[in-house]
Amino acid sequence: MTKTAVVPDDLRSFYEDWRMSPGLACDGFVFLTGFTGADQHGVLPEDPEAQMRRAFEKVGSVLRAAGLGFDAIVEMTTYHVGLRDHLEVFKRVRAEYVVEPFPAWTAIEVAGFVREGAVIEIRVIARE
Repeated sequence: MTKTAVVPDDLRSFYEDWRMSPGLACDGFVFLTGFTGADQHGVLPEDPEAQMRRAFEKVGSVLRAAGLGFDAIVEMTTYHVGLRDHLEVFKRVRAEYVVEPFPAWTAIEVAGFVREGAVIEIRVIARE
């Protein structure tokens, strides 16, 4: 089994500071770390929709670094603070990124994240 870290330049701090790979390629799959809507400096927009878009952009950054697009996603798990409050907005934003055939998706309500004020974390598995 060969594992290769996928570390786009804009997410290098995850690898260096947190000692985790933004993505890890293994046996044809790419496993992505869960991403919130904070930017590389930890700045988190107050607007939930802006957080969702930023989280999807981080996912896209890792996918591109692995030579993939959003069409490579086979499974998505999203974690939400206030799931019912933001679900329709999330579904609308998500529809701008995911393509058919749509990946499997599980949405989970959580109490909170490391970063205070975060409302979303997105984790995906993609296939090369």
